[in-house]
Amino acid sequence: MIATKKFFLVWLDQRLLRFVLIIFCLFCGFGQGLMGQLQMSSFFSEGMVLQRSSQVPLWGYAEAGAEVKVDWRGQAYAAHAEANGRWQVELPTGSAGGPYTLSIRSGSDYKQIEEVWVGEVWLCSGQSNMELPMRRVAPRYPEEMAGTNNPGLRYFEVPKTYRFEGPDSLLQGGQWQKVDAQSIGEIAAVPYFFAAALYRHYQVPIGLINASLGGSPVEAWMSEEALQSFPKHHQELKEYQQAGKIAAIDAENRFNRDDWYRRVNQEDPGLQGTAAWHTGQGDDWTSFEVPGYWSAPEGGLPNGSAWFRRSLVLPADFDASQSAELNLGRIVDADSVWINGHFVGTTGYQYPPRWYEVPAGVLQAGQNTLVVRIINESGRGGFVADKSYYLLAGGDTLSLEGDWQWRRGAQLPPKKGEIFVRWKPGGLYNAMIAPLQPYRFKGVIWYQGESNVSRAEEYYELFPAMIKDWRSAWDEADFPFLFVQLANLNAPCVEPCESGMARLRDAQASALALPNTAMAVAYDVGEWNDIHPLNKRDVSERLALGARKVAYKEEVLHSGPTLQKVARKKNRLVLTYTCVGEQLLAKDGMPGGFALAGADGVFVNARAEIRGKKVHVWAPGIEVPLYLRYAWADNPDKANLYNSAQLPALPFSIVLTEKGFKRY
Repeated sequence: MIATKKFFLVWLDQRLLRFVLIIFCLFCGFGQGLMGQLQMSSFFSEGMVLQRSSQVPLWGYAEAGAEVKVDWRGQAYAAHAEANGRWQVELPTGSAGGPYTLSIRSGSDYKQIEEVWVGEVWLCSGQSNMELPMRRVAPRYPEEMAGTNNPGLRYFEVPKTYRFEGPDSLLQGGQWQKVDAQSIGEIAAVPYFFAAALYRHYQVPIGLINASLGGSPVEAWMSEEALQSFPKHHQELKEYQQAGKIAAIDAENRFNRDDWYRRVNQEDPGLQGTAAWHTGQGDDWTSFEVPGYWSAPEGGLPNGSAWFRRSLVLPADFDASQSAELNLGRIVDADSVWINGHFVGTTGYQYPPRWYEVPAGVLQAGQNTLVVRIINESGRGGFVADKSYYLLAGGDTLSLEGDWQWRRGAQLPPKKGEIFVRWKPGGLYNAMIAPLQPYRFKGVIWYQGESNVSRAEEYYELFPAMIKDWRSAWDEADFPFLFVQLANLNAPCVEPCESGMARLRDAQASALALPNTAMAVAYDVGEWNDIHPLNKRDVSERLALGARKVAYKEEVLHSGPTLQKVARKKNRLVLTYTCVGEQLLAKDGMPGGFALAGADGVFVNARAEIRGKKVHVWAPGIEVPLYLRYAWADNPDKANLYNSAQLPALPFSIVLTEKGFKRY
């Protein structure tokens, strides 16, 4: 009995030691095969797409030294796991087709992947406009939302996470999805429309791997090696590698957030006692115009909460047994909504559109009361202008713009800003890009830049460095890289003005100097009051044109008119463009969006006219024009120059030189 007990304790100690060793190895980032189980990234799974006409790496971890056998399309492949457990084989994919079955075996471990397709694989990355799902643009594309069923498209969303200690080698989480009526709402809009456009032309399976995160700056997507050329960002990465730093920041963020919201709720009289304001009762309400923003009362604090109510009168024959649709445009920052005292919905931050379904039985014939509570953390709180506000009930549309009533709730100073760890340099590259290497794809589509507008000058170096960084990581010096130039945003300028967004667009355009790049211009498809415009199809189809030119080598007009040469003719500048096609066009009359300056550098609005495939530009009072700009504003609403493919001309800011012109 004693010997048995001793044997059991020794066996237990060995198991415990082995377990501790495994945990230690995994924590240190190596030895991922020590557990003796076949481990692979989650995108090696059912429904996956392999890049056609390629040698596609397949990799994972197994017991060190173990043989891994792979069966693919009737051929056997084998590899031995290295000391750290990593193994890799390369599969010849051949022409497009499928579905196929892929099996992997190591010892007693076996993995079989069904429904494997061979086609075109595109990596999609950037910030929120690449991340934005179809459900957020649903009103613009009802046909896609209702009837999409394209078995040739597959979509994989990389889990949104970060890591600073070093690059991950395996991806955990996520799954390939068919693009159909059930899944379309969660499929990102830009990748979807891009793939749909390519599928129409090539009729081959298309796989989309979306690795994007809202609010992320470009440096978050760069490797530590690349960041070494940018000491400020590299130093910040090193700081976030320190033990305990992230936990301390998270704790402070959580405390500040929880404390501020606790105070909002505790100090809001509308939440106290039995006379809760969500019913809309009481007389102490004053007039408020929707859309609009509230201001702090004299001597009061600007932020906190406010309550708004609106009377809704429905016809006597209204059928209360049917549901209704409530559209509250966009609200800054968070809102909660009640109708007749019944809670209808809530949204926690300012960017999503407010589309709420009102359940059957909530509305009634005659008088109804709509109440909205808004919490505003900083800046101005209220209802964003130039959005739709209405109730759709019983087939009738009731406008909600105009006179409402309101009451101030809690009055607080602005909430202290948070430190967003997930956006720090290198973190997203390590966790969301590195684990995809060395998977093969056709190219990259990229939509990012809003978060770098305040630092637009360094984007001239950061963005090309990131492209080179990714190409180096995949050991492909010139894989196609297509990107979206920032869309128009904010109120237009009447007179020429400086613009961080215009400067960022120019920095983006400078990356076209790299080989196999293309840019989709988008300053004409945005919304002045929304950083997430609904028009994603035009953006995507312009990206698809770039893909057809750069990735598939088609002779297609893929870019808008691009300034090639400038000549001075007395007090005029004569502009010669490339990428014109059959002709230059000015939508809605004469060409607009040009600005000129003389030696003093003071820009004025210029006049322009199209003469054949050239544009003449001049401005009264400027006899010797030296500086020229086009579409140089956050929202260049007067820019209307297009080519015969209906693609907008590229923005620019230049100064004339003896040899031609240069960026200014």
